[in-house]
Amino acid sequence: MNNIRVMMVDDEPLIRKAVKYEMNERGAEVECHTGDFTTETRRVEMVDTFASGPSLMAALESVEAPDYVLVDMEFQGEPTGGLLITRRLHERYPNVRIIIFSGRFDNPLASEDNRSRRINEIGSVVMEALRLGASAFVSKNAAGGFSIENILRAIACLERGEQFFFNYPVMLTMKEAAEHYFALVGTQAGIEVSDTERQLLLLEAAGCTASEISSRLGESDKAIQERQKDLSRRLDIVNKSAARVAKALSLGLIAPTAISFLPRT
Repeated sequence: MNNIRVMMVDDEPLIRKAVKYEMNERGAEVECHTGDFTTETRRVEMVDTFASGPSLMAALESVEAPDYVLVDMEFQGEPTGGLLITRRLHERYPNVRIIIFSGRFDNPLASEDNRSRRINEIGSVVMEALRLGASAFVSKNAAGGFSIENILRAIACLERGEQFFFNYPVMLTMKEAAEHYFALVGTQAGIEVSDTERQLLLLEAAGCTASEISSRLGESDKAIQERQKDLSRRLDIVNKSAARVAKALSLGLIAPTAISFLPRT
């Protein structure tokens, strides 16, 4: 089987030289699935490196496209400069798999200064890169110094047929970003509901009318209608039961598993 061909675009000449030397001189290999539960070992070859996106795209017009391209995220002073390269590369060569290669994710929580902003910022960059066509995110650093092991793990993962690969620092960043996002949503909502209001929402979700809710909760129809209006006002939505239920679910005020639907009659 042919070698797995890799190209790289990075504005740091020492990084380009180090990756190409280590990958080619050590004879890097990965195990690939070939179907029917069989595997085959393939050599990974760095065929060329480039200092800019335009030079990469110009070269691809006259040579065979590689299997993978390593794209530096922080490019020429721009923290997310690699996203532009990712978009252009994926649009023109959709079969080439793109691996984002960056040290940006290694220590996202090194300082508490602007911690929340930084976590959200990095998390959003990861999601945008996925949307633009990236398949993997690897760190430039490893325990004990620079290593291509992260790159080889990403390639091996994608060659097994998996869609995405994230090494540990990126996974940690995404986890922190998700946790912060959901905490932020709760904080922004600033909404608390009483036990009675929660029961009202669950009964609405179950399909009960206002009259049925008043009977079950032991309050007058008018009192229930006033509660519904007040909930709609606090949730900042139109005064409709479907909107209240949807907003309550999205904010975690009620849980889907707590809803007991009424049988159809």
